[in-house]
Amino acid sequence: MPTHLGHMKPSDLLRENAENCLQLAERAEGQPAFKRYSRMAQAWTALADEQDWLDGEIPPLAPKPASK
Repeated sequence: MPTHLGHMKPSDLLRENAENCLQLAERAEGQPAFKRYSRMAQAWTALADEQDWLDGEIPPLAPKPASK
């Protein structure tokens, strides 16, 4: 394991994965590969946000008001 990874928060590692996917999307040949890498980046970012929430770094979302 590289030494810089030992000091990173789990959410930072997940965001690094998202950034790697965005770089792959930029170099993708064809729309299907571009979309695939873009969706993977979105998924890694969502996981990072959830990890921040689990770690208590961001508050939970406020409940939505009831519809009438």
